[in-house]
Amino acid sequence: MNNSKSVEISSQVIDIQIDAIYKLKKSINKDFDEIIDHLSKIKGRIIVTGIGKSAIIGMKISSTLNSTGSPSIFMHGSDALHGDLGTITKDDTLIYISKSGNNSDTIELINNLNKRKIDVIAITANKDSYLGKNSKFTIYTPIEKEACPNNLAPTTSSGIQLLVGDMIAICLMTLNEFDEKSFAKFHPAGTLGKKLTTTTGDLINFENKPEVKINSKFSDAINEISSKMLGATAVLKNEKIVGIITDGDVRRILEKYDDPLNVPLSKIIKKAPMTVKHSLLAIDALQIMNDKKITNLVVTKKEKYLGMLHIHDIINAGL
Repeated sequence: MNNSKSVEISSQVIDIQIDAIYKLKKSINKDFDEIIDHLSKIKGRIIVTGIGKSAIIGMKISSTLNSTGSPSIFMHGSDALHGDLGTITKDDTLIYISKSGNNSDTIELINNLNKRKIDVIAITANKDSYLGKNSKFTIYTPIEKEACPNNLAPTTSSGIQLLVGDMIAICLMTLNEFDEKSFAKFHPAGTLGKKLTTTTGDLINFENKPEVKINSKFSDAINEISSKMLGATAVLKNEKIVGIITDGDVRRILEKYDDPLNVPLSKIIKKAPMTVKHSLLAIDALQIMNDKKITNLVVTKKEKYLGMLHIHDIINAGL
């Protein structure tokens, strides 16, 4: 197969998927509002199930629901028929994913769920199927054909099922006002978790904070900047920050004064330095540094100096 043929086939796959998405969009109506309203009010969990490729899609949907604030568990359809049905309580609602909605396992499982009066939401391409007719709610996914040239392998149908899962999850998280802080509680690890939880106070070294008194000499500031290796030092008066001197200031002052080492700091400090609270997210501090084109921020807590944050501290933290 040459490259031009591959591009043509890929374009056809995309066109088929786009057409299916368009048809899905047209099929969504007030019934979907009722489904979201129902799911937002249940006392239990959202159980997601399916068989074959639908089961794999179900695992992803359940994972997305969990990470966006809607308690969910995935249960394989076959496992449900062999003992796992006991996991489902009357307070739960089950989302059943099946393109045909008519296979024997689906029929048997739906009959058992209905006997136990478990609410079922069907996601199916066949609204007249046994699943579609015997569920409390049905989300119709109109699929004319799979992207597979044999119209056999679940391709378009799997993509649409996944999209419906995203629609449900996003509607619920919006309805529940699930914001970044909420998201951070469920994602404490990894780069994403770090961005949502790491504060400036987490990154500064309390034992290595550069500081000099206002009545010190310029030479003292140079020694402090060199020894603490953070590119700057805070200048304090009565334990309060009155200014800052950076390594860039050092170069300028050395060129300006004939006897710079003995110049009082009160004459040369940068007053009103940029300060941030210790509770500020480190990723927001990085944005401030980039916007202001600076490499250091003074970190405070209730106006008390805690330490100096360097841009490298944030980068080295993987943010």
